[in-house]
This record gives sequence, structure tokens and C-alpha cells, in this order.
Amino acid sequence: MSKKILFIIDDIELKYFEFNDLVTNFWFIKEFLKRNYKVSIAIKSDLFIENAKGCAFSMEAYIKDEDIFYKKEKSKNLINDFDIVFFRPDPPVDINYINACYVFDYVDKTKTLVFNDPTEVKNFNEKFHINYFPEFAPKNIVSSSMKVIMDFVEKNKEAILKPLNRCFGSGVYYLNNEDKNLITIINAMTENGKTPVMVQEYLPEAKNGDKRVLIIGETVLDRCIQKLPAEHNFKFSVHSDKYFKGVELTENEKAMAQKIAQELSKRGIYLVGLDVISEKVIEINVTSPCYFIREINQNYGIHFEDKIMACLEEIIEKHFSKERTYAVNK
Repeated sequence: MSKKILFIIDDIELKYFEFNDLVTNFWFIKEFLKRNYKVSIAIKSDLFIENAKGCAFSMEAYIKDEDIFYKKEKSKNLINDFDIVFFRPDPPVDINYINACYVFDYVDKTKTLVFNDPTEVKNFNEKFHINYFPEFAPKNIVSSSMKVIMDFVEKNKEAILKPLNRCFGSGVYYLNNEDKNLITIINAMTENGKTPVMVQEYLPEAKNGDKRVLIIGETVLDRCIQKLPAEHNFKFSVHSDKYFKGVELTENEKAMAQKIAQELSKRGIYLVGLDVISEKVIEINVTSPCYFIREINQNYGIHFEDKIMACLEEIIEKHFSKERTYAVNK
């Protein structure tokens, strides 16, 4: 019997639900459908609790003429009615996001395999928790204090300021200790000292962009893409082919990523994208990491989706083999 999968996707992906090769979720959904899995979709607001059980209103997805569609009728299900769940809505990690994660506190995760476990995602901040791996992180602080931030920038001369709950470079600023707008930027981003932000040392190699190192379970994928800064910008900010190139991982980067993969997979965080500059991890993406499948295919002339699916199916098979063994022994 084919496995039943529920994808929790972003609202904007539901609005424009058709195969778009820029969208990782659409690649995943299409590839699972091609392999005869039964795939349904939902968004955060479709999740709820009833009788102390996690539930969802979901819609069945299907493939036709190499495109993906969904049936408009919603069905009500226990989340545990699905064998596998992919929880992949995009940030911001606001109260609605957190509340969606809480629903999974009422899901039996020994029965349903969840990528990535929302209970762990809720407790893991993509910026803040690079400090779980201080040996791999650039110098950084997390603070809302003007003095603490100003002292850090003065000491390091250049720095990068990041809000803690956004994605795609939103709200990220380059700071320079000689910038006359420095206090204005800090006040604006900390909401006058009320909201913590991360401030990292500026790594000079950032002018060449950052590598996206891709992890599935404990596997560090060999293929890697470098995201290049857009024109008149210090960071990657435009999803265009000219701002990507294929690069190799160094041995240090592989070892670093492997250690992070082993630690996070223990927490049920299987899908991870590391952003790396100068062999330093500047961010650990766990909410809905983009796998840049189209860009890797173009740069390497491969079908990267096949490698990804092999890794995912290995985790799935391992999980349900353990379940079968437990059931027999019981």
C-alpha cells in the first residue's frame, strides 16, 4: 500500500499551486506523486486540535501532464492518519507559525514520520542557534542593547545585523562603525531596544557570496551552489540564474556539515540548509530550506531530484522498518 504524505506548505504556494521549478516544495510533491505516494496539502491555518489530537483539513494533490494540481474539496483528518508529514511553511516565525507548531505536540511521531519535527523547529532559531556549534560560527552577539551592539561594531569595524525570525535576507543590514546612520539602523531594527537581533562579524569573503550546503538526515549532499550578491548589494537578494554558480565543498566544510547533520537528525530535523562563508556557518536553515534543485541541475547537468528522493526514501524506509520490527516484537 502506498504511503500517505501531508505537505504543510506556505500560503503563497497554495495560491500559485502549479509546478514551478524554483520552489522546493513543488519538486518534492511532484517527485513523490511520480513515485505513487498519495500526497495531500494543507497550510498552517488548516491545522487544529480536536479531542486532544492534532488534525488538519487537507486537499488531495495529483499530477497531470507533468504539472501538479489539487482537488478543491477539503477533508478532515487526524494528522496521524498520514504516514509522513513535511512541515515546510516559510517564515516569519510569528505567533501563527508557533501555534501551528504546537499542534504537533498532539501528534504521535512514532507513528507518523515528520520532516522537520515542528516541536524542534519551534525550539530552534535559524540565526540564534548557530551558537549550538560555536566552533563553526563567526563571532556574534544576540542583543537588543544599543551599547552591546555598538561595542561589537566598534570592535569589529564591520558587521552584519539580522532579525531573528525572517528569511530570504529580509531586514539584513551591513554595519560599519563609521556609518553616520548606524544608530538609526540599530534603533529601527531593535525597535528602540525592545527586540533582540543577531549581529555577526563581517566576513570579507562575503563579497563572493555564500555557499548553500544541503543536508538530508545525516547525509551531506555533494552538490553545492554559491549564491552571489546582487548588483549594488552586499548579499544575495535576487533569485536569478546569473547569481548562482556551482562550487565544491572543502574537506573542512564537509566535516563541519556532517557534525551538524548528526546532531540535528537526532532532533528530528532532517532537512537542513547551511549558509557558509569562509568555512563558517552564518545560518542554519530548518524551517523550509530551499534546495535550489533547478540551479544545481543547470550547473552540473544532473537530475538532482533523484539523489534527493533516494535520501528521503532511505529515511522513510528506515523509519517504517523500525516500526514494523517494534510491532512484531510487541
